[in-house]
Amino acid sequence: MNKAELIDALAAKAGMTKVESKKALDAMMDIAKAEMKKKEGKIGLVGFGTLYTATRPARKGHNPRTGKSIKIAAKKVVKFKPAANFLK
Repeated sequence: MNKAELIDALAAKAGMTKVESKKALDAMMDIAKAEMKKKEGKIGLVGFGTLYTATRPARKGHNPRTGKSIKIAAKKVVKFKPAANFLK
């Protein structure tokens, strides 16, 4: 499902216009981005799951073209943990 399909589904399910559902989805995405940029960003939705930030540690890798070892820097990533009953 892409963004346009999600907007259509949201409009149909919530009884909103497509314009209203696009505004709601865009607002939710802006709020989520702002929260994930925080040091300990976390959004928990009961029955759906939790979006949270984690730090991926630095590690060693290799360049497949040259075969040389390289150091891959640590970085912050967003992870999702679904609720226990999400797919049931």
